[in-house]
Amino acid sequence: MTSRAPVPRVRVPVGVRAAYMVYDRKAGRVVLQRGARWTFRSASVVKVLLALDYMREHEVSAADRVLLGSMLRSSDDKAATEFWRRGGQAEVIGRMAPRLGLTETAPPPRDKPGFWGYTALSAEDVVRTYRYLLEKAPKEHREFVVAQLRRSTPCGKDGFDQTFGIPRAVERPWAVKQGWSGFGDVPAVPCNGNMRPASAPGLGIGRPVLHTTGIVGDRIVVVLTLQPAGSSFQAASARVTSLTRQVYRASVR
Repeated sequence: MTSRAPVPRVRVPVGVRAAYMVYDRKAGRVVLQRGARWTFRSASVVKVLLALDYMREHEVSAADRVLLGSMLRSSDDKAATEFWRRGGQAEVIGRMAPRLGLTETAPPPRDKPGFWGYTALSAEDVVRTYRYLLEKAPKEHREFVVAQLRRSTPCGKDGFDQTFGIPRAVERPWAVKQGWSGFGDVPAVPCNGNMRPASAPGLGIGRPVLHTTGIVGDRIVVVLTLQPAGSSFQAASARVTSLTRQVYRASVR
């Protein structure tokens, strides 16, 4: 009788608050998790909810589709602000959280109503969002959103490199929505477009966040991190990519 190889240990970098969850769609169960209900500020991960809410609540024009595509593929903040405004700001979360059964997702603090990136969420809720997208959303909405996430651009609209985490750690096929906040408005090292190989409680305001989330084959992979204060984007990206690689490898054993 042969024994199974031990599951690799996932080592969270020192000083990083990290939560992760991997859901196996084929098996219909969570195969790996840590801090699944811890809350983080969403940064751009909330853009998936913004897109799903807008498509459900409005007749989507050709111009809307262009703007939605830019928001999802290239993390266009101006587009997100526009859809947040059209959706009634916190009302977007008020509609989507109960609709998707999200238990930790909450609107931004009352003194920051326009800051969609300060929406609170958890790894478990992000997995629920992707499951809704893949299992329950109208087919047209699902196909549009997934197509945009599969075409995630190497550079975000703001010049930050989007290829950390899943895109660098895992082989395709994947469809991803990344999130970053707290690294300034302009990257210290501008993205060159080269893809490398494969104060509300819990929001961490004052420390940068870096998240990688998406669909990887038959799995939903979510890694949320609160980085040490003063971290550079490059250092945080390296930490998240290493952590994501460990999480994915541990989940497939």
